[in-house]
Amino acid sequence: MATFGYRSDFMSTAHNPHTELNSIQVSLLRLFNRPMSEEESLQLKRLLVNHYAGALNEEIKKVVAEKNYTQRDFDDMLNSNS
Repeated sequence: MATFGYRSDFMSTAHNPHTELNSIQVSLLRLFNRPMSEEESLQLKRLLVNHYAGALNEEIKKVVAEKNYTQRDFDDMLNSNS
């Protein structure tokens, strides 16, 4: 059975606390430093969520292919006690 032990730069960023904003983050803050309707805010949130969901999906596909995981491997992981 394959194990699901990998560390991706993409995924590891979620666990690193940031103390400073990078230049892109500052630019985005400046860009959106204006009044926004609730609908505009929701559209922007959806856009970002869809972007990161797509990136995560691609990362998962990559790892599954690299590790040669099968449906049986996933079933075993899901049903294991650890």
